[in-house]
Amino acid sequence: MTPRFSLRTLAALAAGLAFATASQAEEVTLRIHHFLPAGAPIQAKVLEPWCQKVTKESANQIKCKIFPSMQLGGSAPQLYDQAKDGVVDMIWTIPGYTPGRFLVTELFELPFMMNTPEATSRALWEFQTKHNAAEYKEVKPLAFHMNGPGNFYTRSKPIQSLADFKGLKMRGATRQTTRMLSALGATPVGMALPAVPEALSKGVIDGALTPYEVVQSTRMHELTKFTTESDPKFNAVYAQVFVLAMNKAKYDAMSPELKKVIDVNSGADLSAWIGKMIHEADAPGRKLVQQANNTIHTLPVSELQNWKKATDQLDEELVAEINKRGLNGAALLKTAKELIEKSK
Repeated sequence: MTPRFSLRTLAALAAGLAFATASQAEEVTLRIHHFLPAGAPIQAKVLEPWCQKVTKESANQIKCKIFPSMQLGGSAPQLYDQAKDGVVDMIWTIPGYTPGRFLVTELFELPFMMNTPEATSRALWEFQTKHNAAEYKEVKPLAFHMNGPGNFYTRSKPIQSLADFKGLKMRGATRQTTRMLSALGATPVGMALPAVPEALSKGVIDGALTPYEVVQSTRMHELTKFTTESDPKFNAVYAQVFVLAMNKAKYDAMSPELKKVIDVNSGADLSAWIGKMIHEADAPGRKLVQQANNTIHTLPVSELQNWKKATDQLDEELVAEINKRGLNGAALLKTAKELIEKSK
């Protein structure tokens, strides 16, 4: 006997087939833009594996094209707006490259806030999504993370105490790092990372602040002779906040199935994983410094406590600025510290 189908059944089957075909045909290519070279850990250890994962989990419907070293134009401080405006689909950048724009985010960049990059990155995601979502409402954040503990690299003399900062022009990346340098006694010079090698080689600056992770891409081991790191038993002297974000329209245009792939590969776990991977990339950078026969000085806890006293006023200054925006700066700082402690 030949089975009989009603017109309604046939229409439903046709609609289902059309949906399945459309779903299979949907392909999304994410153009990802960042400011570091292709060989930097953020691309090799984070962005490329992330892309491979979402491609696999989407059955090859989501693909990525990564553009390092600002290949699509513009400068590092413009990356956030490139994602906001749809110039690119995704960006990885430092919010602090646009000073004062992400004021509440700066709480995590205060001196001695970070314990470990992995734990603090998890705390950062929770803080940003629950207490500071307004600062990133123009994009779709996928992860917030910290880098490894920052170090001080100098050309002509080592930094072993507060007195050694006097007379030094030191590069800082963000508003809080330049303020910290000033509080420590140096003359701060704000600039994005890609400009640092030339500034060092021409003597525009005497030293720079970066983690070990970017030593190779900045040639820090070749351009400086002395490195000052901090005792890992103490919270990091400084660290920076990074964001991985997507253009909202690009995300909203995806099918529910593909949105789910992005969502599963975003959030607290991704943030913590990136913090961990970036911190692991510090070890090869430190090895390069050693191989270059550069002097590495580890600041003892007793000296770090002096540095903390010298920079404590930065907490109060930032809280006061946040208060002027109609927010409770003290409460937000307290929440940030509690989340970091909880995430250990």
